[in-house]
Amino acid sequence: MRNQNTTHRRIVKAATLIAAFACVLASGITPSLARPHPARATKADIGSALSGIASVYHDRMTASGEHMNPNAMTAAHKTLPLGSIVTVRNHRNGRSLTVRINDRGPYVRGRVIDLSPGAARVLGVDGLAPVSLSVNGHAHGRRV
Repeated sequence: MRNQNTTHRRIVKAATLIAAFACVLASGITPSLARPHPARATKADIGSALSGIASVYHDRMTASGEHMNPNAMTAAHKTLPLGSIVTVRNHRNGRSLTVRINDRGPYVRGRVIDLSPGAARVLGVDGLAPVSLSVNGHAHGRRV
């Protein structure tokens, strides 16, 4: 038999979620569970710059289906198309490097790119670092 407090909490949570959903529907905004599919890099994207925090990732498999090579000059980005070529500049030491986007992420607020361990080593990123990104184009099957 369940504790009455647990049952009451579940009922209150369910009622709150239903009320919130009703408010969203009443406001005319239709909630979408589908993620927008990122478009290919366009001419407008090429040369565009972004700034933020870079981190290092250690996934085994990438979103592109490749096994992660820790020595490759690759990176993960949330929205850039897979295969995009991006120049990353470390603000702390001025080093820059061109990487290929082959994974999705980072999923931590404030971070703009996850670097492979090899790319992080070349850039001198040891954990987190402030960086700027410049989109150079698309690899079209070329490995960086």
